[in-house]
Amino acid sequence: MQNRKVSKKQKRRDGQGITITPLGFVILFFMELISIEIAIAIYRMISSVTEDNFIVTIVMFAVSLSFAAVCVVVDWGRRKVMAHKPVQDILRATDKIAAGDFSVRIPLRHPYGKYDSYDLIEANINRMAEELGKSELVKNDFVSNVSHELKTPLAVIRSYASLLTKPGLDAEKKEQCVRTLVSATDRLSDLVTNILQLSKLENSRILPEKQECDLTALVSEEVLKFEDTVEKKRITLECDLQDVKAYACPAYMQIVVGNLLSNAVKFTEAEGSIFVSLKVSEGDVVLSVRDTGCGIEPETGNRIFEKFYQGDTSHASEGNGLGLALVKRVIDVLGGNIAVESTPGEGSTFTVTLRSSP
Repeated sequence: MQNRKVSKKQKRRDGQGITITPLGFVILFFMELISIEIAIAIYRMISSVTEDNFIVTIVMFAVSLSFAAVCVVVDWGRRKVMAHKPVQDILRATDKIAAGDFSVRIPLRHPYGKYDSYDLIEANINRMAEELGKSELVKNDFVSNVSHELKTPLAVIRSYASLLTKPGLDAEKKEQCVRTLVSATDRLSDLVTNILQLSKLENSRILPEKQECDLTALVSEEVLKFEDTVEKKRITLECDLQDVKAYACPAYMQIVVGNLLSNAVKFTEAEGSIFVSLKVSEGDVVLSVRDTGCGIEPETGNRIFEKFYQGDTSHASEGNGLGLALVKRVIDVLGGNIAVESTPGEGSTFTVTLRSSP
């Protein structure tokens, strides 16, 4: 059996590293023991002074009452320090989190290895607040980016639609306006489609049903969809497709292939070249899309799979920054891997690796 190393964070989550402190039980035990011994001593002392049982009973009751009161006060103080304070800290923190303040953190009272149950709860609340803060930031960025991406084509549609209402517009200008409107609506449609697909993938708890599919035919069909665009830009498109069948989800693979080809065509200048390869290597299916486009800077390469991140900060090329995020999520769901190699000014190569068998 292999030994598995467990991190400190994982131990905290699993409840390991918690020390059960018997201090409260020890204090209570010795207080009761001392009370009993003192009560016995007082009883003997009173019995030696008087033989009146009524007086002895009254005195012993008063002594017992006094010691009970002392024990209650001591135990109340112990509980106030050991239980009431951490509970109040937890309540205040959860109130702030419920109100939307995810910056709250509860200081832990004991070092790791000496945690009690309250420390573990507080550590989990701190971690929850941190994750909620990150999610809130991502959500705000997402809404901001969606708003920006929606405004651009909507502004174009409004502008050119208004232009079409002007009298005396010649046929050529009208045709240009219509083409621009169609392009803007296509961009809106692509944005909405990508958002819906990405949301479905991120929120889905059901894995796609895999089946044996002909990847060679699938890639060929996706390549043909870009035939007109490739011809207009005079791009040389070469394919080396082996006869490959693999267990995958055809609809998801169309998303992967389509987005990779779309990026390659978009960022490859006129008279450039694109090379698509599909093969089986060491039992894995390997899909590669190489282009001679603008390439990717190293700092950009680390973020290209993030939602709405666009390496082309000038926005000279149309896009919404969701294509590669969608591809990455699909590959993760399918249990594969995607990597990118790029040299600025020379081009990029995206390589997808999938298991060929169930």
